[in-house]
Amino acid sequence: MLEKVEGVVIRTSDYGETHKIITLWTREKGKISVIARGAKKPKSRMSSVTQPFIYGNYLIYIGKGMGSMSQGEVIDSFRSVREDIVKAGYSSFACELADKLLEEREPDPFLFEQLLTTITYIDEGRDPDIVTMIFELKIYRKAGFAPVLSRCINCGREEGPFAFSVREGGYLCGRCKYLDSSAYPLSERFGKLLPLLAEMDVKRLGNVSMKKENKEKLRQLLDQYYEQYGGYFLKSRKFLKQLDRFY
Repeated sequence: MLEKVEGVVIRTSDYGETHKIITLWTREKGKISVIARGAKKPKSRMSSVTQPFIYGNYLIYIGKGMGSMSQGEVIDSFRSVREDIVKAGYSSFACELADKLLEEREPDPFLFEQLLTTITYIDEGRDPDIVTMIFELKIYRKAGFAPVLSRCINCGREEGPFAFSVREGGYLCGRCKYLDSSAYPLSERFGKLLPLLAEMDVKRLGNVSMKKENKEKLRQLLDQYYEQYGGYFLKSRKFLKQLDRFY
């Protein structure tokens, strides 16, 4: 059955000499993979609508197995993202998280909007570190392994200060920190920052700034946490670490 969907291209791979397999994250159907026949041909009408990060309307055939793409229309090509290696790296990270951690055909309109807004903000030049970390925490929750940031994971205490424990899966209060001697102690202010980012709708971000050392520490904590619970190697994360050496 042919259906019209609104989606973002989060992954592409070659299929034969002229075709592509396109993974779309759609508002209506969730994550789906379809064959775009002839999309590798330079003059194909499918070529421009099947590039990474393209946001568009697509007409697809959905059956029991892999579907096929009939046609597409670009809504936004995110030109700045596609022409800037740093912006492309962060956008790839957001898309790869969605691709690796979301199940097929499980619609989530809110999370779809979060991805779309994340790429839009990166395209507009907002701080890509903050934007992607907000989205990342949303994906962790959807995937079922988000850290507990509203209270002590052991005793339930809601008053800080806290320490962040990768091993225990979230915050530990001062009385429970003995459970993990390697837990990272957080200042009162930093302890409130993590749950704020986790709960924030990225659309309401505004022009938020964060000290470089705080972003670096937050990035380190999230990387360690993902390595413990994520389960999938992320090429884009490795690429961003390499970029950090030059920017």
